[in-house]
Amino acid sequence: MIKIKLNVDKYQYDIHSLFKAFYGNEDVKVIIAHASDEDFFASVFIRTDENSDDYTKGEVSVSVNSITEAVKFVDMKNLSKNDNASTSGAMGVDEDSLQADTSKNAVKKAIYLALKKETGRDLPWGNLTGIRPTRIAMNLIDDGKSDEEIYAYMKNTYFVSDEKIALSTSIARREKEILKDIDYENGYSLYIGIPFCPTTCLYCSFTSYPIGAYSKLVDDYISYLEKEIDYVAENFKDKTLDTIYIGGGTPTTLEPHQLERLIGYVQDKLDTSKVKEFTVESGRPDSITRDKLKTMKKMGVNRISVNPQTMRDETLKLIGRRHTVAQLIDSFNMAREEGFDNINMDIILGLPGETAEDVAYTIEEIKKLDPDDLTVHSLAIKRGSKLAEVLHEKELRGELKVPILESINNTEEMMHIAADGAKCLGLAPYYLYRQKNISGNFENTGYARSGKAGIYNILINEEVQSIVALGAGTVTKRVYGNGRIERCDNVKDIKLYMENITEMIDRKKQLFK
Repeated sequence: MIKIKLNVDKYQYDIHSLFKAFYGNEDVKVIIAHASDEDFFASVFIRTDENSDDYTKGEVSVSVNSITEAVKFVDMKNLSKNDNASTSGAMGVDEDSLQADTSKNAVKKAIYLALKKETGRDLPWGNLTGIRPTRIAMNLIDDGKSDEEIYAYMKNTYFVSDEKIALSTSIARREKEILKDIDYENGYSLYIGIPFCPTTCLYCSFTSYPIGAYSKLVDDYISYLEKEIDYVAENFKDKTLDTIYIGGGTPTTLEPHQLERLIGYVQDKLDTSKVKEFTVESGRPDSITRDKLKTMKKMGVNRISVNPQTMRDETLKLIGRRHTVAQLIDSFNMAREEGFDNINMDIILGLPGETAEDVAYTIEEIKKLDPDDLTVHSLAIKRGSKLAEVLHEKELRGELKVPILESINNTEEMMHIAADGAKCLGLAPYYLYRQKNISGNFENTGYARSGKAGIYNILINEEVQSIVALGAGTVTKRVYGNGRIERCDNVKDIKLYMENITEMIDRKKQLFK
């Protein structure tokens, strides 16, 4: 275990995330301690000027073994005019230290510089610990900054690589173009969660229940979704519905008549005349039938997902997806035959045991299908997940070719293979987000043809529009005009959700009152 000593109760998440980014295979613990006999791998000491508690001026010192890095900070936004005019005083602030404009940035800078020297590594996203790097670029664009100014800021403040700066900046500009006709203030998007799957994939962290065991609850579940839809109809009748996204789980575990019932209720109760995108995740090929595709097409669904994750049958079996590559290809072709001209495919890089050659094979097979949208995920896995447990058992039985931690590994080569494949398909990157414990410190990126980008994907990740979420385990998000965001959630357990539907609706009423 890697233990880090910290002298104040601040920034534990960022400190943990950065050390974890460099030492992904280690347990990391941040301990607040002023004096201790414990053996610490590193220490983070934050000193404020004149013992002030406002953290507007001070210094951060980070020690890792024999390496020490110190970074001064001056939060120019929170200083008074007098302080602002005398920042070259006792702290000796210079141009370089002003680049670390806040105490948090200084902490992250000092840690990154120390760990870079200790490990000899640079991280593609530098010291960024947040999940939305494009938000930084987008805010700077809104402030009228040029690409050169954005580059300088992201390089000097966060040590982001040239490649990732260019990627996040191009995506931010593309997102702004795609969203230019969206009314953030008077519009909203609707998410409907279907928490059933044919089986639960071992890496999955979403709310999901096996449809075989819960099939008798589906019709009742839809009835409770209808109650939430009634709430939306009454309380958002003066708002513009921009996008609808039915996700899960796997929505196509519903039978054709159940899909028609649910979608029909939405269309009867809500004004869908201005909906720009209606997506249904049809991700599992073992849940797709021609009748379901016909139903969705008839009901106005214009975007679906048919997700392989990998085109290797051996890996599919390992991660708990009980379908074959052949089924995936048949389902995709069937969707094309039924008239769907905006089909997304998801793949995951860093799946257990897969190499760059496996990723290259997957990309070549996907090229043959020619999807309109390709989302490239980097596997994010927790040690306590079902996938980690299964892999550990296989390792003990000698069934893995390489040790467990080495078997889950995304690389820069894999990322480039996927990006080059998307480019060959005529797909451009249009949204990006990151996750905690993501393999290789990389990112998840969506690529799409012109006019086929998933609008909802951008809205949910950039958090620029309110999203009303219905169903078990979903989270509703209210975005205020000043950028403030508040959330309320529905309970994950299906039966509890149905038993407490009035409370679920009341939570939304309170959020949007």
